[in-house]
Amino acid sequence: MNNNIGAADLKLLQEIYKNNLDYALNKLKENYPIQYLIGYVDFYNTKINVNESVLIPRFETELLVEKTINFLKTKNYQNILDICTGSGCIAIALKKHLNLKIDALDISNDALSLAHQNNLENNTKVNFFQMDILTETPSQKYDCLISNPPYVRENELVSPETKYEPQIALYAKNNGLEFYNRILSIAPKILNKGGTIIFEIGKNQSLAIKEIALNYFPKAIIKIEKDYNNLDRFMFIET
Repeated sequence: MNNNIGAADLKLLQEIYKNNLDYALNKLKENYPIQYLIGYVDFYNTKINVNESVLIPRFETELLVEKTINFLKTKNYQNILDICTGSGCIAIALKKHLNLKIDALDISNDALSLAHQNNLENNTKVNFFQMDILTETPSQKYDCLISNPPYVRENELVSPETKYEPQIALYAKNNGLEFYNRILSIAPKILNKGGTIIFEIGKNQSLAIKEIALNYFPKAIIKIEKDYNNLDRFMFIET
């Protein structure tokens, strides 16, 4: 992301901050994300409200949704769990395109409050609930687990505007692998036989996550796919 403002965004800001445009422009100079100033993003043709309680959805995550929709259309799955849902963008976009039961969880009640709002405004029926996935385990079983978890390594260099985003949605311990390890460790308990785990991953994490996945699912078919910059960004683990 960057704050190079385009004509369309400038027009939006002029409408939203018609009596105080200088405030918005000064915030941009401080690397404040324009998405927070506007208050929403267009995510896979879905309006997703955003504020400082949630990570701003990236283009890469839109591609994750597109790939997931295409993949799930080839499966006879009944339900999905979105782990670390944040704004709910993944779960809501999937629900709009797939006739499946979708649950979604997050540790942050503030994020879930916004996810509920997005759910209502998009007329989707996603079931959101609060859970700390690092210490708790869902009681239900699912055909598919999907997650874009925190995966930035502690002390890793990131773009300046991310300082305004919730840090718990960005950073993870164990070289950014903490959530992948946890999700894969509980997956045998909450994933139905023949189910699939889908991750967005950091560009240098594919080999490490694949190794963890094979530890829990030795016979899994694992596919690593690229993002728009030809970097490893998505992992499909068919168990």
